Amino acid sequence: MTEISGLCPPRFAAVKDAFAANFTDAPEGLNEQAARFSAVIGGETVIDLIGGLADPRAGAAYDARTLTPVFSTGKAVMALLIASCVERGLLDYDQRVADLWPAYGAAGKQDVTVAQLMSHQDGLPGFTGGVEPEIWFDRQGVLDRLAAQAPMWPPGTASGYHPITIGYLAGELFRLADGRSLGTALKEDFRDRFGLDLWVGLPESEHDRVAVLKKPSAAPDLGVIDDIKRSAFLDRGSAPGGRGSRDWREAEIPSANLHGTALDLARIMGIVANDGVLDGQAILSPDVVDQATTERIRGQDKVLPFVISWAAGFTRNAGLNIFGPNPDAVGHCGWGGSCAFADADARVSAAYVMTRQSSHLLGDPRAQRLIDALYSAL
Repeated sequence: MTEISGLCPPRFAAVKDAFAANFTDAPEGLNEQAARFSAVIGGETVIDLIGGLADPRAGAAYDARTLTPVFSTGKAVMALLIASCVERGLLDYDQRVADLWPAYGAAGKQDVTVAQLMSHQDGLPGFTGGVEPEIWFDRQGVLDRLAAQAPMWPPGTASGYHPITIGYLAGELFRLADGRSLGTALKEDFRDRFGLDLWVGLPESEHDRVAVLKKPSAAPDLGVIDDIKRSAFLDRGSAPGGRGSRDWREAEIPSANLHGTALDLARIMGIVANDGVLDGQAILSPDVVDQATTERIRGQDKVLPFVISWAAGFTRNAGLNIFGPNPDAVGHCGWGGSCAFADADARVSAAYVMTRQSSHLLGDPRAQRLIDALYSAL
């Protein structure tokens, strides 16, 4: 039986039971996975459950210091950092991207706004014409190619999820506005200042803390495949490759390679849940929180097989019902089952990370079981 440790008051006993059930229901066996679930209410950590092995072969425990790659769940952190630029007057969601980044305005993208880019409306979910996977380790090469590329649909008319490209696009926006890379700002503004163990660009000195993942046994269901979905997910160059895990961990890809803990993902999402405040300090004004989380587009996504309500970098809960009962809750899910979200009405933020990945694109049943149990206790 998997040993479960951490914080879980009697009020949330159902959450602990759900967390344990995620291990006992695992078809692969109990020794091939680890997970952590954390929840914060009104700025106070109320749940922090940990279980499993970070490296089953070595018998290494998964503990409070273990880092887990969370893939697209990091997009929620990316959205918060873009919002911080808006808060400081460095960006405006309604401004045109090309006003800050002229090269981006090529090939029909001249009127795309910051909000449209952040809500996956600019038509650049992947590369057209084919690329080698090594391109993702050439940041400037990625940016030059995306800036010159024509959109795959008229910008502003639909969303089409950008699995990886959004990290380079938003990262360049952040760099042009702020002067730092997004990974550097995450370190200086949140890790150094608040002790949040979140990394975009993980130095070699931290690699021994990273949990070993077990890849999903099946591919995700994308629905009917077309050229847009193929470029986003299925082309040879759709994802980084050709370099080892060390290079991937150390690269700064805000959309795909955030390493962190469930507790600190829940804490940083508490900014949204608590009127822009983290640990008693104002990070965003309520107005900017509202701008960041308001719906920018809703409809059938051109990449994911769902009707999605997108905010400025966040997935909104409306219609998906994966982040509790509040349609205005926002968050993001990551490849294999991780997620982080915030519900301002309940002042709740929470995150789930795990090492045994599933094929679910959104709403992994293990996370759903935990979130449902959490709300049942509120």
